[in-house]
Amino acid sequence: MNTKYKMLALDMDGTLLTSDQTISPDTAEWIKRAKEEGVHVCLSTGRSFESALPYGEELGLSTPMITVNGSEVWRAPHRLHQRSLMDPKLISDMHAIAVAEDCWFWAYSVERVYNKDHWTDSIEGKEWLKFGYHTEDDEARHRILMRLQDMGGLEITNSSPHNLEVNPQGINKASGIRKVCGLLDIDMSEVIAVGDSMNDLAAIQAAGLGVAMENAQEVVREAADFVTSSNDKDGIAEVIRKFIFHM
Repeated sequence: MNTKYKMLALDMDGTLLTSDQTISPDTAEWIKRAKEEGVHVCLSTGRSFESALPYGEELGLSTPMITVNGSEVWRAPHRLHQRSLMDPKLISDMHAIAVAEDCWFWAYSVERVYNKDHWTDSIEGKEWLKFGYHTEDDEARHRILMRLQDMGGLEITNSSPHNLEVNPQGINKASGIRKVCGLLDIDMSEVIAVGDSMNDLAAIQAAGLGVAMENAQEVVREAADFVTSSNDKDGIAEVIRKFIFHM
């Protein structure tokens, strides 16, 4: 293989997936070619394992996966390597903030996803991975952010300009990619990380090549080494052609 890059770490929503939540044939074909060249293709997503897995299967991936923004690292599909849980007390406090602001919220536990319409009375008895808020009220979102920052011990990002995603402090896609590099015996300098949102920023900054989608949030584009085409214009295929096949 004549590429210095040995791993492609791909965000899913807004990156690998088009606006209608599919993988385009061209992108799928170039991912297949990258795999044939020996490049490890790793899904790196804020989604749960159950939500991400069908896309990995569609691409024929048997490689490690990073789910829930790095709170779970999978050695291979269905083979968990590491899981980072949140203190139930933090979940309870974040839930109280969401109720006070009357905004949409959700939380990932190991067993399932809860949300504003389907919450639980037994926060203490569950294994929690991530909490999220969504509001298009900029002032409300800023108030939530301030309260979260005051709580401490949290990794706060987003997967769209209108949401906030919260993981345990120090847990993000970059920490997940480092763990995968350890499993595959490769260096972060040999990784291409691609994404579009704040939850991709740490990975884009830490990877050998950090790539933002054309549709990425501005701060993410500014931090990237390269800006590729949008998720609806086969931006991933462009990255593979340019940096793996030098076309």
